[in-house]
Amino acid sequence: MNHKAGFVSIVGKPNAGKSTLMNLFVGEKLSVITPKAQTTRHRIIGIYNDENHQVVFSDTPGIMEPKYELHNIMLSYVDAAIKDADLIMLLISVDEPDNGMDEILNRLKESKKKFIIVLNKSDICPKEQTDSRLAFWTERASPEAIFAISATNKIKTDALFKYILDRLPESPPFYDKAEITDRTERFFAAEIIREKIFLNYEQEIPYSCDVAIEEFKEKPDITVIRASIVTERDSQKGILIGDKGSSLKKVGVEARQDLEKLLGKKVFLELHVKVQKDWRKNKGVLKFYGYK
Repeated sequence: MNHKAGFVSIVGKPNAGKSTLMNLFVGEKLSVITPKAQTTRHRIIGIYNDENHQVVFSDTPGIMEPKYELHNIMLSYVDAAIKDADLIMLLISVDEPDNGMDEILNRLKESKKKFIIVLNKSDICPKEQTDSRLAFWTERASPEAIFAISATNKIKTDALFKYILDRLPESPPFYDKAEITDRTERFFAAEIIREKIFLNYEQEIPYSCDVAIEEFKEKPDITVIRASIVTERDSQKGILIGDKGSSLKKVGVEARQDLEKLLGKKVFLELHVKVQKDWRKNKGVLKFYGYK
């Protein structure tokens, strides 16, 4: 058998660049990206295919100290991705402090899986600092291999990708070769709206919100999408809506533009905001918003 296929899980602390790296390797924007930490809340599958390979990447939420039931569910997605992986990539920002890494390394040791370390954002530091971090992490974690890259600027990512392909086990593909993800357009619609919330609001607002698609109706010339944004307090609802609805309208316009690119047709998007106190702690509400 000449075909190789396997599962590659990308793990690390929030804002290390996991989503950027997966999107780069898959060649599509599947995971939303913002400068804020904890943007990724789900395990998102991205599939790379060529004639002789299939790589099933998992982009995972950043590993952090949980404060809400939402965080516990997010960490369960990380554990599932580690369990499934043929290869684990621990992504570390080259300028990232070491605190909080023990929890991640312990998770990897408990899994008894081989892993590699990828130092991301190497272009923002002098070579001497990058070399020092490479030596530090090699000694501390004893990875199978270690790379220094920049996912954003595509620096030395080709060598990392070749290593991944070479490391895959021989196997038939797990998914149809035409597929690039196992998620639906409905899921990505919610993610796009949530991305715009992260980009347009500050402080606690993005973290206190989530999005549910209540209607997704395909018509010949237009897709009708109605979505609810949940937040925790009336004061947050007011900020989300803005003066005379201006803030929510801006989110809607930006989301609709991206949705039209995704779906390749006109989109009618209707957004409304509702308050659900402590939704991040409520298992029933979390299940409604797709956290299982």
